[in-house]
Amino acid sequence: MSILVTGGTGYIGSHTVAELLNSGEDVIIVDNLYNSKLSVLDKIETITGIRPKFYHEDAADRAAMDKIFAENSIEAVIHFAGLKAVGESVQKPLEYYRVNLDSAVVTMETMRKYGCKCFIFSSSATVYGEPETVPIREDFPVATPTSPYGKTKLMIEQIMQDVYAADDTMSMVILRYFNPIGAHESGLLGEEPNGIPNNLMPYITEVAAGRLPELHVYGDDYPTKDGTGVRDYIHVVDLAVGHIKALRHRSDRGVFIYNLGTGVGYSVFDIIRTFERVNGITIPYTVTARRPGDIAEYYADPAKALRELGWKAERGLEDMCRSAWHFIQGTLEGGKGRNERDASAG
Repeated sequence: MSILVTGGTGYIGSHTVAELLNSGEDVIIVDNLYNSKLSVLDKIETITGIRPKFYHEDAADRAAMDKIFAENSIEAVIHFAGLKAVGESVQKPLEYYRVNLDSAVVTMETMRKYGCKCFIFSSSATVYGEPETVPIREDFPVATPTSPYGKTKLMIEQIMQDVYAADDTMSMVILRYFNPIGAHESGLLGEEPNGIPNNLMPYITEVAAGRLPELHVYGDDYPTKDGTGVRDYIHVVDLAVGHIKALRHRSDRGVFIYNLGTGVGYSVFDIIRTFERVNGITIPYTVTARRPGDIAEYYADPAKALRELGWKAERGLEDMCRSAWHFIQGTLEGGKGRNERDASAG
């Protein structure tokens, strides 16, 4: 029996595939390569010694998904496929609703046809909106997210709840991510953004690489320890391991919801200073106005995932910052960024 990973050559998907293969699972990837590269398969093979079966198809393509399920014995699906840029979703809402909802619905419909009962979904902590208190638990109320991207995450969660209500033999697992950063220790897998990044760590690495002149820090007047926004940053490999742990529900019945975070909040300045110190790089930055909709403080209570899945984040902020830069160095000619200095002096 195999695990089908939609969007399996993307940032989180590729790390998850590597962890699945290393844990002994048989893995099949479907990806349209819209935001990833075929060379990721070579890198996964280098890391694991195994080249997963790959279909260059769109998860929203009903005929393609039918063919994949007909040709393979699939016992569970881990669903990453979809568009993921918050800012772009505001400019292209119809595209985001079509791509993200269609890929999820077509995948679940095909699962139903072939008797596949376990669907693990990469959701987001954006579904909580602006919580009244932190840390955030799974029983906190969900709110209407501000972006079409966030709304598609919440809609798919609701679809999963409805599918289970109609068929209580299903296992529906919702994993609400906080802020994944970092890269594989090999330096082969990581996040390489296109254009000006929306998220903090890719923005920092682009500045470190000399591809952007400076980092914009959006607001230093929040009611936090240093005035900058506080978030729960989690190493992408820890996040990937969370999906392997979630597979313990592959034969269960129900809807299972878990926060995947560290339970620790780090400020923007925490990230900048740690990145500078562990990598020996100066990150020039300018403080600008807050962005509309940004929240002062946001971090998880991950106790439920520990209690029920035996999962907790193992890697600290230094590992996240070091591995993120290690990956980007591999994409640079000569391996050094513009502002790099002797790390021992940091």
